[in-house]
Amino acid sequence: MSEQVEKGRVALVGAGILGVAGVSAAALSAHAGSDPRLMSAAALVCLTHAPALLAIGLSGRRDVMLRLAGLLLFVGAALFASDMALRDFGHGRLFAMAAPSGGIAMMAGWLAAAVSAFTARR
Repeated sequence: MSEQVEKGRVALVGAGILGVAGVSAAALSAHAGSDPRLMSAAALVCLTHAPALLAIGLSGRRDVMLRLAGLLLFVGAALFASDMALRDFGHGRLFAMAAPSGGIAMMAGWLAAAVSAFTARR
């Protein structure tokens, strides 16, 4: 395994987790659950953030800001999607304000990714 991939292993694991969660949520939105909109939203978030984590993992860059971006994107997507899934299957919420907290974390992650363009060592 190349050194770059080795360094990005955590982001790659996160990409895989979000990818499988997104495909599962898409299938569930079509075939199960009480409100397909909730699972469709979870699928969209997971399937749009998985490739971002894949890119971070494969980039080979290890600056702190980009690592923070990956962490925020993963945690935000996981919070949002988990809350949508729990609501759809009638188990309440993950915790109060879980989905909005996830959304804010994702927005912060995208901003951190943008800032990393200026903080990366050359």
